[in-house]
Amino acid sequence: MSGALDGKVAIVTGAAQGIGRAIAEGLAAQGARIVVADLRGAEEAARDFDDGVGLTIDVASEDDAQRMAAETLERCGRIDILVNNAGLYASLAMRPFEQIPADEWRQVMDVNVLSMFLTCRAVVPHMREQGGGRIVNISSGTPFRGVPFLLHYVTSKGAIVALTRALAKELGGDEVLVNCVAPGFTMSAGVESHPEVVQALRDVSVGSRTLKRDQVPEDVVGAVVFLCGPGAAFVTGQTMVIDGGQYFH
Repeated sequence: MSGALDGKVAIVTGAAQGIGRAIAEGLAAQGARIVVADLRGAEEAARDFDDGVGLTIDVASEDDAQRMAAETLERCGRIDILVNNAGLYASLAMRPFEQIPADEWRQVMDVNVLSMFLTCRAVVPHMREQGGGRIVNISSGTPFRGVPFLLHYVTSKGAIVALTRALAKELGGDEVLVNCVAPGFTMSAGVESHPEVVQALRDVSVGSRTLKRDQVPEDVVGAVVFLCGPGAAFVTGQTMVIDGGQYFH
């Protein structure tokens, strides 16, 4: 598979650290030129990739999403892959649903769901002109398991699965393939910076898996690289749950 993505340009949102960074490294290893789109640290992270591009982007901003596509085209000449990874999670407090402020609910929906609508809308016209492309949306295993006390987050991640399926149907005729990857609880840098989250979820997550170990960002990479590569040319509208056998989907 080495070089399977030679000549391709891949935008990865939220790629300055964590799962997004691991995905960007996996795509780069297959030859893709990486565009790191993140709210913080994008330019610094992009320096670690050959000919990488760093764009400081708020994915929930319509103007920023359009600028992301325009600057990628200006600097790279094409857009072949979009990985929608950016999202809110570890900074959210776990609490009963009736205690979630409406403003926080709206923020989660904007960052986790609206952002994917905006970035897809920004890049799809260029993918159509090129004759196709790949979009991979990062969801979560939580909507399949019905995890409590994070209702806004779980709802947003369920919406991503629905968005993936509907958009795949809409774009199939344009050879734009849209798929979804749903990781389990992952020991990423963002999660590890919130010890209370690790304490609440780490042991219970490992204990309920078929494979009894921590999930790390690198565990997600293979599925995303596959969905972006030639081996997935007849795969669209699908969701791959990557959680060590915690949920059988």
